[in-house]
Amino acid sequence: MSLASGTRLGPYEILRVLGAGGMGEVYRARDTKLGRDVALKILPPAFVGNPDRLARFEQEAQLLASLNHPYIGAIYGMEESRPSAGSGEAAIRALVLELIEGPALGDAAFQAALCEGRAISLRQAVQYALEVGPS
Repeated sequence: MSLASGTRLGPYEILRVLGAGGMGEVYRARDTKLGRDVALKILPPAFVGNPDRLARFEQEAQLLASLNHPYIGAIYGMEESRPSAGSGEAAIRALVLELIEGPALGDAAFQAALCEGRAISLRQAVQYALEVGPS
């Protein structure tokens, strides 16, 4: 599922897609009530009806809500849309997250290693840990 720019989910207006992964797509969206940009992590439609995946999604939200650390983005809430009966539209579940500007975690070599299933060296692993750890 790909949401078009301008699509509304509650008070959030989709601006553009930021990325996609196994647990869904992430969009840059505008919070029209508070006047700020946020990240919306959308659970894939195939998982919305799956109790195990839905539980993992909600567990992720609860875990993020329990954390307070400068290197971990904040969660602002959860959003759900339920289409009207017979519309043929899928329900949408989303996490509303702090939008953190900047490059994605890791560099091209790390991403390539992940995609190709290659191991990284201990030196590389330590370097990545230092990049995300406290200074």
